[in-house]
Amino acid sequence: MSNEDLVRRYVEATVAGDLQSEAALRHPEWSVHWPQSGERVMDEASYDQIIRNYPGGSPSSRVTRIAGTEDRYVATPSGTLARVGGQGDFWVGEWEVTYPDGVTYLCVDLMDLRDAKIWRETVYWAPLFDAPAWRGQWVVRGDD
Repeated sequence: MSNEDLVRRYVEATVAGDLQSEAALRHPEWSVHWPQSGERVMDEASYDQIIRNYPGGSPSSRVTRIAGTEDRYVATPSGTLARVGGQGDFWVGEWEVTYPDGVTYLCVDLMDLRDAKIWRETVYWAPLFDAPAWRGQWVVRGDD
């Protein structure tokens, strides 16, 4: 399986909330680092428990972009269009995660691959916020 195929399948499993498929695509030494909270999840079993015990139910995700060095577009199982591309062992994903309380965060997922598996992830979250009016004359509003 190419790195592109691996990342695409991983993204599809994540969006679908398929913990078993995610685990199968992760390296045995996989870990994820969450710098904003200062946490690191060191194994699959701990991650599984975090998702299964999330207050109010597990969050839902929508992929907005997966990028490497060359971009192509693919449709995810949920019908979202994601940009997929690149080569090598480093990939970047952009996500929208909506938590059970209805709050949506934009996420950046930095993915390192090893032995044709997802090896290390570093994920950053940023809440949505209203743009300040003072800079309105210099920007275009919206994501179009």
